Amino acid sequence: MLGGCSVCPCFTKPDTSENGDFDPADRDPVLLVSGMGGSILHSKSKRKIFGFDTRVWVRIFLADLEFKRKLWSIYNPQTGYTEELDESSEIVVPDDDHGLYAIDILDPSLFVKCFHLTEVYHFHDMIDMLVDCGYIKGTTLFGYGYDFRQSNRIDKLMEGLKAKLETAHKASGGRQVNLISHSMGGILIKCFMTLYPDVFSKYVNKWICIACPFQGAPGCINDALLTGLQFIEGFESYFFVGRWTMHQLVIECPSIYEMLPNPVFEWKEIPQIHVWRKVTPDEDDEDASPSVKLESYGPLECPGVFEEALRHNELDFNGKTFALPFNHAILKWAAGTRQLLNKAKLLKGVSFYNISGTSFETPFDVCYGSETSPIDDFSEICHTQPAYSYVDGDETVPYESAQGDGFEAVERVGIPARHRQLLRDKTAFQYIQKWLGISSNNKHKIPPKTSKVMNVVQ
Repeated sequence: MLGGCSVCPCFTKPDTSENGDFDPADRDPVLLVSGMGGSILHSKSKRKIFGFDTRVWVRIFLADLEFKRKLWSIYNPQTGYTEELDESSEIVVPDDDHGLYAIDILDPSLFVKCFHLTEVYHFHDMIDMLVDCGYIKGTTLFGYGYDFRQSNRIDKLMEGLKAKLETAHKASGGRQVNLISHSMGGILIKCFMTLYPDVFSKYVNKWICIACPFQGAPGCINDALLTGLQFIEGFESYFFVGRWTMHQLVIECPSIYEMLPNPVFEWKEIPQIHVWRKVTPDEDDEDASPSVKLESYGPLECPGVFEEALRHNELDFNGKTFALPFNHAILKWAAGTRQLLNKAKLLKGVSFYNISGTSFETPFDVCYGSETSPIDDFSEICHTQPAYSYVDGDETVPYESAQGDGFEAVERVGIPARHRQLLRDKTAFQYIQKWLGISSNNKHKIPPKTSKVMNVVQ
């Protein structure tokens, strides 16, 4: 992971010395759309007209401290937005470099660039690849980062995507846009396509979707609501936001609830939460001893588990205590989003392509407690190390969910790669170039097509 110091390639011009056969102007514009945690977030003072914004996501140093100070939020059911507890500031997404800055290197500090900490390199390699293929930032290449705490169908996010499509269309001379989305960005686009079909048909030509949890990410999201979310594992996690710190945010994030497993999807196996429970005998039965039983909860029963486990959850912020139980108002909103997603249809004239990660164990069912160490009270779950059962996928999104878009795709591929690594995978890049109808200085050839739906073995 640690490499030598280098200058960020984002600030260099495309090298056409080995590939003079492309016309930089002959490109349909590409708009890159990030997913959960895939955009830089800044905290901006509401009181100061002038002043520096503070990057609160992502940052390597002081990550946990700044996150707690500026990013902890609470859902407002009146507006539908998650709002910062720090009333003196607001969260904004920088739009520098035509929207690409926010989704490129998520901690663009000199330290990260010098040591090439690839865990926070997001769309960076893909941006480089597209520039190498003749795309020009601000003319044929754009990015859309957004406040990923919010609902995927909230007005501000929808309006931002519409504006970015209009900008790309106009800057390229009236050409239709090719979308490339990663992870939850696919849910955002699917919501937009359903809510604004006329706008989508006008501006969009192709949609390349990468690792989208169309039917949810059962293991990861169920556990995120109960014990938190860890974006970075291993030694590097000590320089990042803590699991419990992240937990207190995701409980108030509509986007997380919108990625709960779809209860009406025809899963091969229904995703479940398992809990080993300690059963106390009746007081009248003096001879009975405590027993243990395994309880299982499907997608429709899981909210009951969340409610019981989080009933005492709270956080302290600036001397005040805020209760953060499971939020039923958000669940109701998320159910509306799921209904919208379930009825979505691919619009006529739009070509759809799907890249999904395969060959990695991906959390599906999640279990708390054990036969020898059962759960006595559900609130204990929040402080319990989970055990998973796994299915095929990219370590985050099950392959079954990523392929469950419900659309007629021009082509689908499964690539052996982890969730974030798909954004810098050479085979994925080769397919993207093929589908965009472009070439680059890359000398590698794409594997031969054997079927409409295939797994690519590297």
